[in-house]
Amino acid sequence: MKSRSTLGAWLGRLDGPRLARVLATRNDAVSPPEPRTVGELADRLQRPGSVALALPRLTLPCLQAAEALAALGGPATPDALAKLLGATDGEAARGLDAVLETLADHALVWPDGNGTLRMAASLRQAWDAPLGLDTPLEKLLAGASSDELRGMLVTLGIKPPGTKQQRLAALVEHHSDPEAIARVVARAPAITQKLLACRAGSAPRQPQVITFGTPDPVLEPGARWALDRGLLIQDRHGYGPVRMPVEVALALRGPGWQAPFDPLPPSAQLVSVTSAEVEREAAAAATAFAAHAASVLSACSSTPPARLKSGGIGARELARISKAAQADDAVVRITLETAYTAGLLARDGDRVAPTKAYDVWAEQEPAERLAMLLQAWRNLPLTPTQARDEDNKVLPALAGAPPCSGCRQARHGLFAAAAQLPAGQGVKAASDLGPTVAWHRPLADTLPMDATPFAAVIREAELFGVIARGALSALGAHLLADDAQGLTAACRRLLPPATGTARIGADLTAVVAGTPAARLAVLLDATADRETSGTASVWRFSSGSIRRALDAGRAPGDITADLAAIAAGPLPQPLSYLIADTARGHGRVRIAPAACVLHGEEPALLAELAAHHKLAKLGLRQLAPTVLVSRSSLDTTLTALRAEGYAPVAETAGGTVRVEKVRPQRAAAPVPAPRKTGDKRGTRSTAIRTSEGRAAADMDVLAARLLAAPPTAPEPDPFGSGVPFGTDTEEIVAGYAKHLSYSDVRQLAHAIDAGTAITVEYVATSGSRTVRTLSSLELDPPYLEAWCHLREAERVFTLSRIHGVLPA
Repeated sequence: MKSRSTLGAWLGRLDGPRLARVLATRNDAVSPPEPRTVGELADRLQRPGSVALALPRLTLPCLQAAEALAALGGPATPDALAKLLGATDGEAARGLDAVLETLADHALVWPDGNGTLRMAASLRQAWDAPLGLDTPLEKLLAGASSDELRGMLVTLGIKPPGTKQQRLAALVEHHSDPEAIARVVARAPAITQKLLACRAGSAPRQPQVITFGTPDPVLEPGARWALDRGLLIQDRHGYGPVRMPVEVALALRGPGWQAPFDPLPPSAQLVSVTSAEVEREAAAAATAFAAHAASVLSACSSTPPARLKSGGIGARELARISKAAQADDAVVRITLETAYTAGLLARDGDRVAPTKAYDVWAEQEPAERLAMLLQAWRNLPLTPTQARDEDNKVLPALAGAPPCSGCRQARHGLFAAAAQLPAGQGVKAASDLGPTVAWHRPLADTLPMDATPFAAVIREAELFGVIARGALSALGAHLLADDAQGLTAACRRLLPPATGTARIGADLTAVVAGTPAARLAVLLDATADRETSGTASVWRFSSGSIRRALDAGRAPGDITADLAAIAAGPLPQPLSYLIADTARGHGRVRIAPAACVLHGEEPALLAELAAHHKLAKLGLRQLAPTVLVSRSSLDTTLTALRAEGYAPVAETAGGTVRVEKVRPQRAAAPVPAPRKTGDKRGTRSTAIRTSEGRAAADMDVLAARLLAAPPTAPEPDPFGSGVPFGTDTEEIVAGYAKHLSYSDVRQLAHAIDAGTAITVEYVATSGSRTVRTLSSLELDPPYLEAWCHLREAERVFTLSRIHGVLPA
């Protein structure tokens, strides 16, 4: 609680712009309802969950400095930290100043009124043994008796003071002097010196063997000499590990030992590159990806991919989509994952089908299409091109894997790393950005399939045109700034508009330069077979593709007119002949259901079918010169005749031609509306609102209001203090959720009243702790009914077992 009060005091001393910077950096702490005082803000900033959200965004030197400060074991001066990190002068000192400024902007490390550095208690707990060091001597000896302290001082040759506190202070003062520790260790037996040297260079562990039930545990050889002098500390009852105080470990590591500190990112081999070259390559990559993505989703619209029983789209369906769209596996996976996140695809029973939003997306220009997919990719909580697991087994797409914050941070780290390159410079090979990404986001995840660090995410960025010629393109700059409007504008500048015409050649091909317009793509997909896709797409006409269009109900004249309308020149004569010849043979034989009857106007053709030895399996029998009957079903007969080169058409029972047009399947929207009060059906997906993306002006206003308010406000107590809560819901929640702070109570009550999602730390009756995101909250004291996203089901929670709250 002390660190919270000191943080609140530091926040209260900031000016408006600096406090607004803290609020923008840690925006989860200002989610609704907004904090009323800097004291409440400090409480939110100190939550373990909030600190855990901030850690993955820190660079390597920030984490190194924070770990070193944690190793020092308490408030420390900047000079002590600089000495431990070897950053007392030069570039390292300037780097440490910048690091401390960044940590302060994150409200993780801040100076108190005396200039001493303080750190959030939750941040200190991020390391079990920072720098491989244990706890300071004062904490290790907190339970020691006065006689035990006296014995250590006497053994060291120090006259013991009178009280326990004075004796502890004397021992701490002695052990804080590295030279004094060195003199003591110099007198130790050789076996003790070896033991101490080994323990000083390694993380805390349990080196001794303890035999329970005996009065004297078995210690490592040489340990007793060190225990008598406080160089090693053991529990006063003789159990537990023998531990080395941090002061002793640092003294034994020597004055030349320094904690690792890398204030500058690793260097990569750079080459000169102009902005025009970057923009040209980015435009080519983005245009190709936009065209491929349109083809992938068009293939999904024509034939929605089936889902595996275990979930996701398997390798066979991925290969089918890849072949239909003429796109490689990486592009297919990225498109599916981003489109699903953007709401263009959704699960529909045992398939994944486009939604109505896809139809709107397909009618847009390539720039708008790409901008939507890029925005989804920026925040995607996985790496979509991870095609295999650690055992080299193929992974399905859209498998619903648990969210991976490290994957998202790897992407953001790539943007930050590329943005730091000098103007007019790019890396010689894009893979050289991997170590720099690791410096910017050391907690990000690299995949086991990556030959070099972060190879998968770098490859994805190149496919999108975010990284081009080894530099960050305009697309990447807007993704880094999370500027959706700027991103769309950049896409419009880089990508040409959709092409509405095709060059149709005498070789029966149609070539479209750039991304085909939706109407053009639908027409060509209906009348021809796609051969290639990308910056230029190629379709090929054949008798089979024209027959497919005729089977779908298109008249020969309409096909010719539609193709002539989109052709860049006159329709080639070979294509006109192909359409006419296919139409002439189309429907010469008609198949009627009766299981089934074949009839036509040419007796010779019907006799030919009856005598065809490859059609014998159909059991054809001639009833009249123009009528045959088949023992096989209509669809089987139809397929068999087409396989032999005939072009029959099917009839309905009423004698009209059956149109074989497949209507596109559409799934329901992936984010249903929140349920109404009393509706017990859980919504599996709820829009989760956060404060990310709030305008800087909002933060300035909030900062001014917080600084104008009293530093702290009394925490209401519904059972005695008489201080009222803001709402009845807050009062009810506070009465039952005794483990929650005032700020937690306010946020949980707000989520209940506003119908928004919330994340809670819940302790079950078994004692197990879980973190769950809940939505569709209904208060039924002392219980809370909600849709649990962890269990994907309706659950009832006891308010008294909720121990913490965070924004969803």
